[in-house]
Amino acid sequence: MPNAIMILPVVLPILFWAYYHYHKDRHLPEPVGHLVLTIGLGIVAAGISKGLYIGLGLVNLRFDALLLADTNMPGLLAYSLLVIGPVEELAKLLPFVIVVLRFPEFDEPIDGIIYASFVALGYAAVENVLYLEYLTPVEAAARGFAGPVVHMLFASIWGFTTGCAHLRGESLLRGMVKGFVVAAGLHGLYDFMVLQNSLNALPIVAGFVAAVWIWRLRLMRVLHEDAQRKTKLDPERV
Repeated sequence: MPNAIMILPVVLPILFWAYYHYHKDRHLPEPVGHLVLTIGLGIVAAGISKGLYIGLGLVNLRFDALLLADTNMPGLLAYSLLVIGPVEELAKLLPFVIVVLRFPEFDEPIDGIIYASFVALGYAAVENVLYLEYLTPVEAAARGFAGPVVHMLFASIWGFTTGCAHLRGESLLRGMVKGFVVAAGLHGLYDFMVLQNSLNALPIVAGFVAAVWIWRLRLMRVLHEDAQRKTKLDPERV
């Protein structure tokens, strides 16, 4: 299969989710250039994540999650909650805080969700490319669509809390920690369920993802409606 075709399961879902979020932010859309840059930051985040895992390996704290799933279920739970979730969410959070919060267009709460989601898209793209050689075309397509979803969901949590703290002039560290702890915990719990590779876990995983997605949809709708009300009261905001 030509390389250009092999990469489609990664590229097409990224384009789909990028357009979806750009449309969701239709009230005061972010500059396209900044969104593209933010996807690039997600690629950088994947490198940070790799570096963190290498660092854990140097101090003998990196384990084979699949082996743990077969031999040590409590160990898998601990590794998922204390390593996988925190490492991957921290890797995405760092460029968001260092770069994205400095954008002058970052001026409303929904922006935290939008930009965090674009960081997640870049991260998921790298992750999915690395998995391509191990997957069939059908599996690659399924992972290509679903992989960004879970990364966007968890990133949205710290993106929202950190963004709100930034906009309100509150403690940025408190906003970061609050969202990070929840996101990392949910991420770790998700990986724990998925790595068990059990058919019995699939309905639980699906319900878990659906619940977080519904929360995110409702939150974005409330934020969008609130922004519209503020614009009516202050037309110069647009």
